[in-house]
Amino acid sequence: MRRVFGVKKDKEPPPSLQDASERINKRGETVDEKIKRLDAELSRYREQLKKTRPGPAQEAVKARAMRVLKQKRMYEGQRDMLYNQTFNLDQVAFAAEGIKDAQQTMSALKSANKELKGMMKTVKIQDIDNMQDEMMDLMDVSNEIQESLGRSYNVPDDIDEEELMGELDGLEADMGMETESDSVPAYLQPEKEPDLDAELNFPSAPSGHGTVPPSRQSAQVEDDFGLPAVPRASIRG
Repeated sequence: MRRVFGVKKDKEPPPSLQDASERINKRGETVDEKIKRLDAELSRYREQLKKTRPGPAQEAVKARAMRVLKQKRMYEGQRDMLYNQTFNLDQVAFAAEGIKDAQQTMSALKSANKELKGMMKTVKIQDIDNMQDEMMDLMDVSNEIQESLGRSYNVPDDIDEEELMGELDGLEADMGMETESDSVPAYLQPEKEPDLDAELNFPSAPSGHGTVPPSRQSAQVEDDFGLPAVPRASIRG
């Protein structure tokens, strides 16, 4: 059967945008080389026309120059066409790369969306609210436990508030009196020693031969030792 109908040949894969762009760029480089050679030939013909006098020789050089110029224009048209094709391929490649990036972005977003949905299934708003309510209840119970542990024992419940206020006023009065006595209570202040001289009424001891009347104190003279000087008249007598 294979000999009669032959074997189906495998089709070659279509060229990629990069392969087509590289092939067109190579063709453009070839055309550019041909245009450069034609420019060099034209410059040579220009020099010949400057040196050649009008006549059949000059006309022949002009004919050659016109032929080279036509070829150059044809190659320039081909080069422009190749450049346009390369530009179009670049635009398509850019669009294809943009679509690939969009596909990858969509795939990443779908994966993230699926993962978020799975996470949201484990976290519910109602569960969070219930947990917050339980935490508030636990805090209330904790406060009640602390208050219960901090209660005082053997404290009478039938204390009169007016009696307590009277005690408080008495304490404030005592504190004011203590402040007036330099903050030392009366029962802690030292006792004063009794003045025995005042109690016995002893007379004061004399300070010399006798008290000198005030009228004679200014006229009294003292000797070198600070004692009252005796007048000479009394010594002679």
